[in-house]
Amino acid sequence: MTDFVVYLDTSEVRPGELGKLRVAMAHLASFVEANEPRIIAYNVYFSGDGSRMSVLHIHEDVASLEFHMKVAGPLFPPIAPLVKLLTVEIFGAVNDAVLEQLTAKTQLLGGTVILHDLGSGFARV
Repeated sequence: MTDFVVYLDTSEVRPGELGKLRVAMAHLASFVEANEPRIIAYNVYFSGDGSRMSVLHIHEDVASLEFHMKVAGPLFPPIAPLVKLLTVEIFGAVNDAVLEQLTAKTQLLGGTVILHDLGSGFARV
């Protein structure tokens, strides 16, 4: 099995805010790259029509996700007016601290948290 944790959130982009959101997310991605050496991947995706955004990150373990939420969390509030968060999906085991952090994020941005436990599989890195 694996200790990897995969995070995927999906948001609606508020009308007229795509340009600002692209800039804000590019800043956030640069911040994460510079300040979170344990994160394996951090990618922001936009739908073809620009109406949805998905943020996907892969962590080597739950401690990496917990660190991300603590360090990058202060950058989330300025993004809040630009999106309506729909879901935060977590693939892998999380602890109570991460669940509290995710709940706080959804209270700020909206949406719901969906947890997925690993059933079987493997990872090659």
